Amino acid sequence: MSKLLYITANPKNDSKLSKGAQIGDVFLEEFQKARPDVEIERMHLYSMDIPEIDMDLLYARAKLSFMGYTKDQLSDAERTKLEKMHALADRFINAEYYVFVTPIWNLGAPAILKSFMDCLFIAEKTFTNTENGPKGLLTGRKAVHIQTRGGIYSTGPMAEFEMGDRYLRKALQFLGFDILPTIVAEGMDHFPKMTPEIMAKAKEQAAEAAREMAKMPVKA
Repeated sequence: MSKLLYITANPKNDSKLSKGAQIGDVFLEEFQKARPDVEIERMHLYSMDIPEIDMDLLYARAKLSFMGYTKDQLSDAERTKLEKMHALADRFINAEYYVFVTPIWNLGAPAILKSFMDCLFIAEKTFTNTENGPKGLLTGRKAVHIQTRGGIYSTGPMAEFEMGDRYLRKALQFLGFDILPTIVAEGMDHFPKMTPEIMAKAKEQAAEAAREMAKMPVKA
């Protein structure tokens, strides 16, 4: 059975509180209509124990990659955190379709998303190094990003400062993903009276993206 991984990076995980979650709900509803055969798994990053790259993980990865250590020679803390990282990556890999729902905070995504993505960059599991440079191993998978923005970043003077969607797209491309156009709801803080119109447009885009993704085959 195929799986869609629905990943939210916002402490407001309730559709009554989060505009991103409202848009995501539309996407899931439309996707499930088209693909009832696909299992939906949710990952709310703020409720998960996500290891951060600290001294233990830095040394654990270095010891195993080029210092000649075996896993049994790692410290208990190094081994525990490394196992958590690999378990999270394994859970992530076990899907074909992916939806990320995030806000933009201070020009980028919430820091917890970066910590999560750091756990996915594992040599020979999600990418490999070749004589022509690194190559992503998660090919054939489909992803879409739903991002809410209080200001305007698609055009104008703030366009070059948007680092949340830009980072996520580049990270997923590095790992080998096929990525749909980002669904953006922006300007709701600057133009609060236009929020219903902005949300309606984003929900239409989400429904369309869901129908498009549902038609996209994935590699076995």
